[in-house]
Amino acid sequence: MTELIAVALFTLLAVISPGADFAMVTRSSYAQGRKAGLAAAVGIALGVQVHVLYTVLGIAVIISQSPALFLGMKVLGAGYLVYLGYQSLTNTRRISLDGVAASAASVTQALRTGFLTNALNPKTMLFVISAFTQVVQPGSSLALDFAYGAFMSVAHWLWFSLVAVFFSSTALRKAMIERQRLVDRVIGLALIGLGLAVAVTGMR
Repeated sequence: MTELIAVALFTLLAVISPGADFAMVTRSSYAQGRKAGLAAAVGIALGVQVHVLYTVLGIAVIISQSPALFLGMKVLGAGYLVYLGYQSLTNTRRISLDGVAASAASVTQALRTGFLTNALNPKTMLFVISAFTQVVQPGSSLALDFAYGAFMSVAHWLWFSLVAVFFSSTALRKAMIERQRLVDRVIGLALIGLGLAVAVTGMR
């Protein structure tokens, strides 16, 4: 029970802290609508499982013992955040509130972007490794370890689904779309800033 409470607290703090996942879900929700935002939330939850998988299977030990590999993963994740930020910052396509219903292609794209944003996010990598290192005891069953991982994914899915519902509300979307250029720039700068912060931290 103590381990479960610890995992819950770790997960709560990690999920609600602002970051790339939050910025990406916000962008998808206001620009493409609720379906795309909810798809992005599912993608993020699936991305968490990538970190859970290699952590549970012991690859986290290799990462912790190989600074070059760890640095490579951080740089890769930072590069993807900067790429997403650049796309938002330089976006010139105007959004129409009436014509913004998410197509199957845009929903799939939001799902993929959500997955990649989280799977390549060093913040999530460090969170999952730290959580398992602190609360999972040597010799614990794989079933229990993966159950903790499933809990982390569900928590991410629930939180970012709420974010998607909030930012896809008609009134808020209308206000954000009317200020699209400013919103895109703020989100773009936030993503680029997060990416550069990750890269600089990795170089120290």
